[in-house]
Amino acid sequence: MPPKKQLIESILTELRQRFAQMESAAKDAHAAASDPDSKAESKYDTRSLEASYLAAGQAQQVAELAEAVTRFAAFEGREFELDESIDAGALVEISGEDTPSWYLLAPAAGGLSVTFDDIDITVLTPASRLYQSLLGKQLGDEIDDGFITEIR
Repeated sequence: MPPKKQLIESILTELRQRFAQMESAAKDAHAAASDPDSKAESKYDTRSLEASYLAAGQAQQVAELAEAVTRFAAFEGREFELDESIDAGALVEISGEDTPSWYLLAPAAGGLSVTFDDIDITVLTPASRLYQSLLGKQLGDEIDDGFITEIR
């Protein structure tokens, strides 16, 4: 697998693409919410209210993605030695009965899954139970239904 820096750049590219898409959708939702045609025609017509809720929700997602882009742009994710304990920035493989799973312990974008070098990697943040469970573990330690088989 190429260096972690390339993985982080790949995730950053994905986040920037999602940000651009969500920003465009938020602008469209805002335009729809403020369009005179969406004005209520009766007291039961809620199109305008629904459009404003959609615009607010999408604006929140844009803000969250902007924060994730900023945090990932500053994220360095150093390389780990095999005998080191897992900490923030580690790329971890957990092998169990099914196919191995890869996780990156990162500062933002929790739940994002990317395919990098033909490997599916899921981003974990400190809010995740699995992230917290992995902290301090080492190669070979048991976690949930598997074992830690690689740390980078």
